[in-house]
Amino acid sequence: MSLESVSACPICRSTSFTLLLTAEDYTSTGESFNIVKCAGCNFTITNPRPDKISIGRYYQSETYISHSGGGQSLIDQIYRFARRITVQWKLRLVNKYKSNGKALDYGCGTGAFLFKLQSNGWSVTGVEPSIEAREKASNLLRIPIYPSLENIDHTTFDIITLWHVLEHVHDLENTLATLRSLLNDDGTIFIAVPNHESQDATKYKAFWAGYDVPRHLWHFSKDTMSKLLDNAGLSVVETIPMKLDAYYVSLLSERYKSPQQNKLLKFLKAFLNGFTSNFAAIKNRNYSSIIYIAKRR
Repeated sequence: MSLESVSACPICRSTSFTLLLTAEDYTSTGESFNIVKCAGCNFTITNPRPDKISIGRYYQSETYISHSGGGQSLIDQIYRFARRITVQWKLRLVNKYKSNGKALDYGCGTGAFLFKLQSNGWSVTGVEPSIEAREKASNLLRIPIYPSLENIDHTTFDIITLWHVLEHVHDLENTLATLRSLLNDDGTIFIAVPNHESQDATKYKAFWAGYDVPRHLWHFSKDTMSKLLDNAGLSVVETIPMKLDAYYVSLLSERYKSPQQNKLLKFLKAFLNGFTSNFAAIKNRNYSSIIYIAKRR
């Protein structure tokens, strides 16, 4: 395994970091990774982490559902059920800003959201680095799916979406700059990321599934996301909670924390913790996952 270290914070350029916690890769290898916090702006980073060449093997698991499409376990089935609901919900959210046009889904996985857009009259483009997921998306949509942004011809989009993708991107600043350049002057970008200041993250600590080391390279809060997007020349116009995520993430976290626990008890505890997290967020807006909707400045 080849590890790389982040020497300077991509938000404030501070070179001083403190250890926040050490988390385990529960999806693939069982290896442990440090999560550190920037002393300047509190941005939280997996550091050190696998480099671009070696990160691929950490996605090679049947339990990594967004790439494989999922197995037949209860968690897999819950994920697919929730995805069917959220795909329709995401379409309604996008349509609030524009009802048709050209759309780019960056990190499109197996293409579920792009297929929903395409079925509703959108001209769609997808980018997905995973070969397996890219092939499934291409077969579903019957269009080429690109491995990187560099493969996209000179064009711009009315909407760009990143559904739980930004936390996986090694080159954070350049990626955001490129996405901004691909956005129409009046276009809108939708970025969904986990929030490590949510109540469920505080509850589960190193077992919180939202950390998902080492695949999640960056760990965002409301404050650090706002600063990051501002640095990229994007202005946040609205934030939307993803309330279902609190339940799903809590269910995964219960599995990581207590693998031998009775399944029914695990499910009930996850539901309670998800509900508690969403209830707490009514006041502080620290939901388990948040969609940041932004436009070019």
